[in-house]
Amino acid sequence: MTGPAENIEAAEVRLPCTDLSENLPFYTKTLGFRLDTIFPADNPAVAVLSGYGLRLRLERGATESPGTLRLLCRTPETLANGERELVAPNGTRIEIVDANPPLDRPETQHAFVVRRLQDNTPWVIGRAGMQYRDLIPDRLGGTIIASHIRIPDGGPVPDMVHYHTVGFQLIFCYKGWVRLVYEDQGPPFILKAGDCVIQPPEIRHRVLEASENMQVVEIGVPAEHITSIDHDLELPTSILNPDRDFGGQKFCRHELEQAVWGPWRLDGFDFRETGIGAATAGVASVQVARVKSEVPVQVTSHNSDILFTFVMEGTVTLQGEGQGAHGLTAGDAFVIPPHVKTSLTDCSEDLELLEVSLPATFDTTVHAGVIE
Repeated sequence: MTGPAENIEAAEVRLPCTDLSENLPFYTKTLGFRLDTIFPADNPAVAVLSGYGLRLRLERGATESPGTLRLLCRTPETLANGERELVAPNGTRIEIVDANPPLDRPETQHAFVVRRLQDNTPWVIGRAGMQYRDLIPDRLGGTIIASHIRIPDGGPVPDMVHYHTVGFQLIFCYKGWVRLVYEDQGPPFILKAGDCVIQPPEIRHRVLEASENMQVVEIGVPAEHITSIDHDLELPTSILNPDRDFGGQKFCRHELEQAVWGPWRLDGFDFRETGIGAATAGVASVQVARVKSEVPVQVTSHNSDILFTFVMEGTVTLQGEGQGAHGLTAGDAFVIPPHVKTSLTDCSEDLELLEVSLPATFDTTVHAGVIE
């Protein structure tokens, strides 16, 4: 028995039509489709056209809606005299769009955000059956998406080779482990708790397997970005090119076991640098900070555009100017807008924070006094 892929020779999209004579010139001359079949000869009622990987069946008397046809063009301005929206004689709406539009990152709408795990934010089923929890509900006006992702049951992941059209994307393994493979980066490898990778723009990759209760924190910029499936590329690739440039960025894998710790930007903490700032050419930085000694009461502010923090372990109280005090524990997240005064108090000895900044470099200012 053959499957659909071996059995089906072609597919057609049927569009209603009342008069083929006025539709054929539009579809062939204006839009560039090719006429393949037409019948009956004495009074044509059906015409089949092809082009751009699509077959259209114009059929007189068909009852479907005329629908919308999107044409993705390398140079949209050279088609149909530069018009972007047309209506065919049969009523089909034609949209002429850019096949490769520039990545649009909206202007950040700054907000003080606190997201607690204990608030029972719903987990929703996302791509490849993974469960997602939104860590920045308003997404700062569409500039960023932060997701707490989990796979409760271990084993193979039903993923496909794919890529993302993004400006920045981080995968930080929070709990358990996940086996991944990336284009031109060698054989599959295990990303363990505390490890992270960035997925440069359009690098092909695939999630292969996960441990039971695997959890990651994923950051994507902008919030709405396209995921595309690559049906032709097989991973791993035969080429090993760790320095390959992907949209101005390089693949970066940081392992906890290889980490070097040093004094952090806030007193009482040390941190490990992941190398992501250099790999992204300054687009973003990713750091993990932990309590090293007694944390003094200190009021600080920053001038980063986006500063996101995820509480990995321990407890802490976040106090924000005009925002009150927020007791936080593992699994909670917060965003501090630029120039807003905050302080971290009541830090437990096991407190560990994941901090993501866009851009990578920013200044921290220490202020006198305390936050009321």
